[in-house]
Amino acid sequence: MLEIRPNCECCDKDLAPDSTEAMICTYECTFCVTCVNEILKNVCPNCGGGFVSRPIRPKMARRTGLSINHQPPSIERVHTKYSIEELKEFSAKAKHIKPEDR
Repeated sequence: MLEIRPNCECCDKDLAPDSTEAMICTYECTFCVTCVNEILKNVCPNCGGGFVSRPIRPKMARRTGLSINHQPPSIERVHTKYSIEELKEFSAKAKHIKPEDR
């Protein structure tokens, strides 16, 4: 089940569970759309993959037991171990690799 992390791993911006600014990679690394576009250039610094908008878990259970109230989001904040310079360098290098080779 999707973890729904509470913050951008780069700038630490709060990302509410229903935020349309939250972006995730296939491993659920979570960044805000600004960092994804301006710093990471749509390249995850952890896995090298791309990002998509994070889905929003429904507030109302339309199916029994399936809602944000039944499966609450994570409260654990995650932070990248890389500096902004390292993130920019990594994304610049990864952009030169053909998508089919990533």
